Amino acid sequence: MTIEKTTDAKPPVWFITGCSTGFGHELAKQALERGFRVVATARKPKEIKSLQALGDALTLKLDVTDHKQIDAAVEAAGDKFGQIDVLVNNAGIGYFAGIEEGEDDQIRRLFDINVFGLCRVTRTVLPVMRGKRRGLIVNLSSLAGIRGMAALGYYNATKFAVEGLSEALREEAAPLGVKVMVVEPSGFRTDWAGRSAEESHGKISDYAATADAGRKRLRDVSGKQAGDPVRAAKAIIDAAQLAEPPHHLLLGADAFEGAMKKVEELRQEFAAGEAVARAADFPATELDHAA
Repeated sequence: MTIEKTTDAKPPVWFITGCSTGFGHELAKQALERGFRVVATARKPKEIKSLQALGDALTLKLDVTDHKQIDAAVEAAGDKFGQIDVLVNNAGIGYFAGIEEGEDDQIRRLFDINVFGLCRVTRTVLPVMRGKRRGLIVNLSSLAGIRGMAALGYYNATKFAVEGLSEALREEAAPLGVKVMVVEPSGFRTDWAGRSAEESHGKISDYAATADAGRKRLRDVSGKQAGDPVRAAKAIIDAAQLAEPPHHLLLGADAFEGAMKKVEELRQEFAAGEAVARAADFPATELDHAA
């Protein structure tokens, strides 16, 4: 891959995963409409070929669980554009199941796509950004990456992983000029709760009022969520253009309210346990003696 030496005057290059539908497709569309150069990827590239008519787009086949496809896509992006300014890790799926109802093969697939795929794409793009000492990594998380919800435990686990990984990467990459922004939407009218989400085949009646009720709620609201993907994509692109993008970008009123409620719950619980937490250390006199 040849990394361009001087590119400040050129439009930024966005590399986006999961562009066939939802946030990924809308992000690619709006980025091209703004004159950006875009590497749009999807498991079925025929579904995104129309993006080429909107601007300087490279559409590629990419299954984020396939290491060779990741390497090839990043190499192709470098060959065409010579740089990657913004990486959007958008590819992901849902899985609805109570914890006890979870199926090993579906759980592994969920983690392969939502976590391990994101990690591999990020590790492959980072050398490009480090070489230029600049870049932005946008990781699509969720309100489910902030608070647990019945029927979404395994999905929660993948998004909590994305949150922790992003926070650590932000600390590691900041001195190298690479920034990290996590996007945390609530319910949006994408295909996430439709064909993109699997659910457990076996159901346990004891969880009818919790996991099963949550699963039904998610299916019933699909296509009727309050969130607008067009407005969300605009908000993400606008935030990405800031000199200092936010570390966390909540999208949707439910995301804001749910996140703030979780923050307050944690604050109250942590404050109530302060004495117990502090009492677990060696007494100050012993610490002074050890020093």
